[in-house]
Amino acid sequence: MDGKKFDQDKALWDLLPLKTVGKIVDVLTFGAKKYSPGNWKIVPNAEDRYFAALMRHLTAWQSGEKTDPESGMSHLAHAGCCLLFLLWFEDDLSKPN
Repeated sequence: MDGKKFDQDKALWDLLPLKTVGKIVDVLTFGAKKYSPGNWKIVPNAEDRYFAALMRHLTAWQSGEKTDPESGMSHLAHAGCCLLFLLWFEDDLSKPN
């Protein structure tokens, strides 16, 4: 007899490519050491600045530069980090006070 687990309609976290997400975590760790953990949440004009950073990383990558010269990490991982920040700000700003 097989056991039952009613999880058909739940989020499929096992689909998340953890090794790839780990590259974004590495960028977050780099930033936490350079500035401080959570510093990105309190940067003035954060949405504009992280959008600009996102675009700089994407255009550098598209131009053929695969890694960020300062960190040595993937421009796409940096872009993913910026996008994650923007998504967090969007979600956080939509919450009632």
